[in-house]
Amino acid sequence: MRSSAESLGDALAAAADEVVRAVAEVRRVPAIVVIDGRSGAGKSTFADMIAALLGGAAIVRLDDIYPGWDGLQAGADTARERVLAPLRQGEQGSWLTWDWSSDRQSDRVQSVAPAPVVIVEGAGILTPESAELADVTVWLDAPRGARRARALHRDGETYRPHWERWERQEDAHLREHDPARIARFVFRLP
Repeated sequence: MRSSAESLGDALAAAADEVVRAVAEVRRVPAIVVIDGRSGAGKSTFADMIAALLGGAAIVRLDDIYPGWDGLQAGADTARERVLAPLRQGEQGSWLTWDWSSDRQSDRVQSVAPAPVVIVEGAGILTPESAELADVTVWLDAPRGARRARALHRDGETYRPHWERWERQEDAHLREHDPARIARFVFRLP
């Protein structure tokens, strides 16, 4: 399904309703929702909205997994292997978190049990391999200027020097995997 809307809030709300309807049709547990999109597209906000509409869902954020500013692909691979694959087998997923302040992997293990609905969101997560493990797949798209403004507002000056570096990794992901083509839902946001 392809859609667009005028305001970000309206667009996200309409999109969340569609995804929640799709989740309701899933007949296995956990129902796995994968949300991909470039930085600042609204993935985290969208995941939170879906979870709220469902009355709760486990959310795995790749921001906790990426191994630093050059780790988009590695983080997505880790999420697929250590989160999506075990969940699809009805097992708990777990991973070591990244400590962004010290720029190194922490000793803290985070885990997610196969709850009724698990949402995995992050740039780079939607690939042909991860799509096979998911029940509902989403690609969020928005204009570069709007995304950049949202990302810098969210992360402040911490992100500014890394924007283009991260964007190049997103570009590589789009060239290699074409997530908009793989996704069941594509939402073009303002």
